[in-house]
Amino acid sequence: MNHNITIAAISTAKASAGLSVIRISGDDAITLADNIFKAKSNISLSQMKGYTCALGEVYSYDEKLDECIATVFRAPHSYTGENVVELSCHGGVYVTARILRAVYDAGAQPAEAGEFTKRAFLNGKMDLIEAESVMDIISSRSKASVRAALNVKDGALSKRIEKMKSTLMNKAAHLNAWADYPEEDIPEVEDIELISTLQAVKNELDEIIQSYDNGRILKDGIDTVIAGKPNVGKSTLMNLLAGYDKSIVTSVAGTTRDIVEESVTLDDIVLNLSDTAGIHKTGDEIESIGVEKARNKLSAASLLLCVFDMSREFDDDDKDIIKLAGDIPSIAILNKCDLKSAFDVQQVKEHFTEVICMSAKNADGVKELVQAIKRCCAVGDLNSNHTLIYNERQRTLTMKATTCIDEALQALHIGMTFDAVTVSIEEAISYFCELTGERVTDEVVDRVFHNFCVGK
Repeated sequence: MNHNITIAAISTAKASAGLSVIRISGDDAITLADNIFKAKSNISLSQMKGYTCALGEVYSYDEKLDECIATVFRAPHSYTGENVVELSCHGGVYVTARILRAVYDAGAQPAEAGEFTKRAFLNGKMDLIEAESVMDIISSRSKASVRAALNVKDGALSKRIEKMKSTLMNKAAHLNAWADYPEEDIPEVEDIELISTLQAVKNELDEIIQSYDNGRILKDGIDTVIAGKPNVGKSTLMNLLAGYDKSIVTSVAGTTRDIVEESVTLDDIVLNLSDTAGIHKTGDEIESIGVEKARNKLSAASLLLCVFDMSREFDDDDKDIIKLAGDIPSIAILNKCDLKSAFDVQQVKEHFTEVICMSAKNADGVKELVQAIKRCCAVGDLNSNHTLIYNERQRTLTMKATTCIDEALQALHIGMTFDAVTVSIEEAISYFCELTGERVTDEVVDRVFHNFCVGK
């Protein structure tokens, strides 16, 4: 990536809307924008201070393209740390594309995926953890997920990493000085104090690692399968949770023959729902395919909503559902509780810790279901204000740092020299630096920003 090149891209969604924003960043961003933008006040963008706007018109040579607002940000006080101009125009797909073409004709180059945020990282506006959180904010699907990502973007996790790194650097410096300059009056390193410090760092790292599952739930949601024999109300439950008629519902058993999927948000928990074919023994070839797909989807689920019909007797198909659930986190839903019961509830209670009664048709029992999901997936105490790690890069490096601390503690416990302890501490410090991006290869940086959208 050539930092001397001025880049541009559409930073809003490429679809018809009330407004579109074209972002230009680089040393020549303001001068370049001056070539295509004419302010109604006749002031040039080059004369404007940072954080100021001007109403005007955008031209391609002598052709007027649109009326828009130009916002000027001057380096280093911008998102990227460079000179930035943002053109806010009408959100038509065609007019936005024409203005972007005019920006390219004036000398800008197309921005790569995530290049604006990449430049912000390389220019010291944010570290790598904070940069990764930008994409998490964009892809968030719930209020809790946004709050958690914003918390990371504001530096909550980075500050914890920096504090631990500083603690270890001080200890490493003390150990090195004490070993290298024995003739100097340097305080002796005390084993008890060093062990206490290392254990405190390890405890904090363990806490951060444990946040990974919560972070993934907030970010990606819970893969949830609705399972049961035919005509127990699976599709009705799917439609209730989705908020509209996603699945076909009829009185005929076996209506659903393929997997119907939808993501829904319940009380800040995202469920990636799959409504499956009724699991039962059948001689119908097409229906058998649907049942096999249901079994395969069920085996890969993170959460099962096992639906039983209260108005019908407990039978072998219900037993099969219980058997298939196995050790997968599951909730038994006794549906159609508004009808006269013919169901042996005890058969279900013996196998499920979470059993709730519902009438999906009448929308009764949703609150109880949400609470059961929280208990079943251990997210009842999930706090988006805590520092959470979201991705495998962060988790892997944090675990490697923890391993180094474990090795240092083990070396102290078996009486090895402080040289061995220092090596492990310094290796942990290197992983902290890789986490925040202080020491990181170009390949890692490229991989981080590869999944960003163009314009961010």
